[in-house]
Amino acid sequence: MAPAARSLPILTPTPEGAQPRSRHLLGPLASATLTLLLLVPLQLMSPRPMLLAERFLPGAGWLELLALGGYAAWVANRLSQVRLISRTRRFVWGLFSLVFFGQLAAGLLGFERFLMSGALHLPVPAMIAAGPVFRGGGWFMPILLMVTVLLVGPAWCSHLCYIGALDSAMAHRQPGKHQQRLPRHSHWLRALALVLVVGSAVVLRGLGAETWVAAALGLAFGLVGVGVMLYASRRRGLMVHCLTFCPIGLLTVLAGKLAPFRLRIASSCDDCNACTYACRYNALHVEDVQRRRAGLSCTLCGDCLSYCRHRSLQYRFLGLSPDTARWLFVVLVSALHATFMGVARI
Repeated sequence: MAPAARSLPILTPTPEGAQPRSRHLLGPLASATLTLLLLVPLQLMSPRPMLLAERFLPGAGWLELLALGGYAAWVANRLSQVRLISRTRRFVWGLFSLVFFGQLAAGLLGFERFLMSGALHLPVPAMIAAGPVFRGGGWFMPILLMVTVLLVGPAWCSHLCYIGALDSAMAHRQPGKHQQRLPRHSHWLRALALVLVVGSAVVLRGLGAETWVAAALGLAFGLVGVGVMLYASRRRGLMVHCLTFCPIGLLTVLAGKLAPFRLRIASSCDDCNACTYACRYNALHVEDVQRRRAGLSCTLCGDCLSYCRHRSLQYRFLGLSPDTARWLFVVLVSALHATFMGVARI
């Protein structure tokens, strides 16, 4: 019988197995190409420049576009190396959040070129669901979220959410072996948050409330969420905000079941439970490992792969081999990350 998870030490991340050089080079190239395919139409057809450089100097958007393609290639190259997954993902995720909120701060200071349209929206993930319900329109963000989820599953929460990087930073201040696990069904708290947020939007719309009232309530909800990150996530070593407070996180993992990507545990697993300590999303309880399948809160972050001695944690995509499935995932998520880096603004 495997020893209790509480007594197991954190393992040193192991180097990945040898990869064919052709695949090692093809991944970054494919990610860069996909990034260009996503951004070139925006550069050519958008009535207002979407790339920031174009707003300051006509024609400079093409240079930014090429830079973003190179950045996507670099991210894909780093994420393809198992020992670098966690370090790279948290760095580029934090960079994306810094760029996103940096542009918002510049816009609020009067530099309107840094804003998307000049019409400000609250950068609170819950408002992706509540905002359109209250306004009776403006479905761009929910549609973008669902398209992203269909492509890369719940990886929105671990790679692309503009505020989740702070929750991750707070959770990682606690060593993995000192994590305090949350109950496996804590996602019901997110369900309650979703009902409250959307229900409040319906009530406010029915009462004809002023926009500033809804905005104040949304801002208060966001600030409470930040408080959860700074206190609970830091103390527990888990992403408590994302796991218990963010309703969009629940929608994302549920809708992610429609995407083909999955994380599975192969029969080579020896139940050492090292991955339990690596997972900050509370998705690899001992019971999850025993049934060889990650829990509902898994976001395909990939951090756990570095801690598995037997490479038993594997990505699956339809009938593809685990290595090919993970290669495809890295290509897609790196391209989406670079694209969002270029165009995500308030």
